[in-house]
Amino acid sequence: MAVAKTKTRADRHSGQSNASGQSGVGSRIGYQLKRARLLKGLRLLDVAEAIGLSSSLISKIENNKINPSLSTLHRLAQVLETSVSALFAMDEKLDKVVLKQEERPIAGKVQGIVQWEGIEAEIMIPYEEGRLLEGFVFVMEPGGHSGGVLQHDGEECGYVLEGELEIVVGGKTHHLKTGSSFFFYSNVPHSYRNPGKTVARVIWINTPPTF
Repeated sequence: MAVAKTKTRADRHSGQSNASGQSGVGSRIGYQLKRARLLKGLRLLDVAEAIGLSSSLISKIENNKINPSLSTLHRLAQVLETSVSALFAMDEKLDKVVLKQEERPIAGKVQGIVQWEGIEAEIMIPYEEGRLLEGFVFVMEPGGHSGGVLQHDGEECGYVLEGELEIVVGGKTHHLKTGSSFFFYSNVPHSYRNPGKTVARVIWINTPPTF
């Protein structure tokens, strides 16, 4: 199966539809998700029940009819025992030291459906087997949110480049503004959102790559 090149920030607002066979992120993610599911011997129903979505929706994602939101991608990756960055790693150049902005893949962009939580994640650190770090630049629209409470292995830290960020960790709410940084253990239930009126940009680092 031919795999199309991942969308980058330069063309993420091109207005392409979510129809089957589209170029960009949908083809790549659908292929990778289906491949990972089959390798684990899981049915569509197994995956759907594990993350609380319908089998038909998972099928549409695998067949490139819709692009999953960032939180849906994260939950799918957890069930399939992989990570978001790994799903984007099919044709990345792993020996590259520098990635220009237009070269960074973007996870979480959806068009034309209500699932989008208003967050995109530029992948800073290309996935490679054995790599200890995972890094993103989260671009969060006003009101953009994590899509619920998250919990997984590892540690997380970050830095607010622009705007505001609200993180709830272990039931405690923290309000961060530009220049603030954070750290928490990922196995503590956590969620986040942009409570401000402008776009927020946040550097977000995970170890190990479990997001």
